[in-house]
Amino acid sequence: MSITDIKQYMQSVGREARAASRLIAKAETAAKNQALVAIAHAIKRDEKKLISANKKDLDNAQLKGLEPAMIDRLTLSEKSIVNMADGLLQIASLADPVGEISGLRYRPTGIQVGKMRVPLGVIGIIYEARPNVTADAAGLCLKAGNAAILRGGSEAIYSNQAIAACVREGLSKADLPETAVQVIETTDRAVVGELITMQSFVDVIVPRGGKGLIERISNEARVPVIKHLDGVCHVYIDELADLPKAIKIADNAKTQRFGTCNTMETLLVHKSVAAEILPELIGIYHAKGVELRGDDAACALTANIHAATEEDWSAEYLAPVLSIRIVDNLDQAIEHINQYGSQHTDAIVTENYTHARRFLREVDSSSVMVNTTTRFADGFEYGLGAEIGISTDKIHARGPVGLEGLTSQKYIVLGDGQIRQ
Repeated sequence: MSITDIKQYMQSVGREARAASRLIAKAETAAKNQALVAIAHAIKRDEKKLISANKKDLDNAQLKGLEPAMIDRLTLSEKSIVNMADGLLQIASLADPVGEISGLRYRPTGIQVGKMRVPLGVIGIIYEARPNVTADAAGLCLKAGNAAILRGGSEAIYSNQAIAACVREGLSKADLPETAVQVIETTDRAVVGELITMQSFVDVIVPRGGKGLIERISNEARVPVIKHLDGVCHVYIDELADLPKAIKIADNAKTQRFGTCNTMETLLVHKSVAAEILPELIGIYHAKGVELRGDDAACALTANIHAATEEDWSAEYLAPVLSIRIVDNLDQAIEHINQYGSQHTDAIVTENYTHARRFLREVDSSSVMVNTTTRFADGFEYGLGAEIGISTDKIHARGPVGLEGLTSQKYIVLGDGQIRQ
């Protein structure tokens, strides 16, 4: 496509999305749920078609020599397809946030003032190598009363279009406009530049992908962006931790999946338990192929740890690499996390109530956890049905963004003839 053709195509997509958003905003909950259930059933029914389409994308990815972490995110399996469908069904089972009224109170004048939850409008989602996002984003935007424009990465074009067909079918069965969810059909990168500057048609942009993509969107977008840049996540093993529990959590937080934004990248261990717990953990990590980089105290425990550099403490590896630091106390652990972390997800393992409360209060991240793995920082695991992304911003939505994060609030005022004196 030429630049002119791209501009015309995106203007058409934008106009259709804006028109559809007005219909979706006033759609009944039953109709939205009917569409979600129909999409889920279509995805389960078309499992073989989806896997066949995904194989084309995987074959192309191998030919292009894409990194293992990206291929992992690109891959659809029978389990991930079931998870996509289950996520949609869970969204259908959630309360509809649209129209919810809160904080209604009387003023001295006799009027009542409150807030009503309303859709954002048209949401543009830009993502790389994650075909499951097509279903998750479609479902969440639909239930929250929004229209969506989805621009997946070129590496997942066949998978995304196969899922898009299921989405259109579900919308049609519920008598909702198929243009409520539009998946961009071209892989031309110029589409992104158009999408993030269409102020007349797009109300918010959600980028999901690598740091380069998100930085570009943040710098060039002319509409608001919901985002996180890095997932530099920590687990701190406290001096008062249950050590078997800590081993299980620290293992899972790093090795359950390497290429996700909620995977632990730095392990912090209190000096009083380091000699007892680290040898076993190091053995587990080495058995699973994890390269270890540590501070001087950690390196002194074994020859199997390389010396960490200053850059390691703020690195998001998205790979089988882990930094380890031994700290003097809880204060030093919190200080390290707030200095080097990305305000994504951080966890403490401790049996001490006071330490847990301090960690929850003083660690400035969008998800803060006690005695569990950072891998739970996920919309599906939080009961949101799915997530549109994770936000480390402090305005509007923070943490996994589900239905509520895809709505806003407006003031409503109820009167009975009162006038201002």
